[in-house]
Amino acid sequence: MQLIKDQQIINDRLQFIADDQTLPTSGDISVTLNRWQKERETLLQHTGKVGVRLAPADNSADLATDLDKISLVEVDFPVYTDGRAFSHARMLRHHYKYQGEIRAVGNFMVDQVFYLSRVGVNAFQLPNPMQLPLALETLRDFTVNYQPSTQ
Repeated sequence: MQLIKDQQIINDRLQFIADDQTLPTSGDISVTLNRWQKERETLLQHTGKVGVRLAPADNSADLATDLDKISLVEVDFPVYTDGRAFSHARMLRHHYKYQGEIRAVGNFMVDQVFYLSRVGVNAFQLPNPMQLPLALETLRDFTVNYQPSTQ
């Protein structure tokens, strides 16, 4: 699938593995925070990148001590009106100093991409891949910011 990462459209093979799915033996995967906590040792031995998906109700603090062990954190938008993913990204970048990839996934809008980047999201998996060029343009919408951010 294609997504935006570090202001470029790229191909990505990361696959989300739901809690009820069998873990593949290799490949780039992401799992829920719940699965990470239950199968951490197995996942640390996985061949390929391993990421963790934070749902809105998850507590990013539960992942803080393991941030150096994972390749990326996905912040999930089950609906575009649920802004808790913004808070997760801000906490990861500002409070926990996470330097890895933070990827927005789920049902967010192109109009939110610029603001997500301001809180530390650097990858965007849009629900409609046809909107990738437009989303990439929105990252350049503003050249001056009045408030500090994690950028």
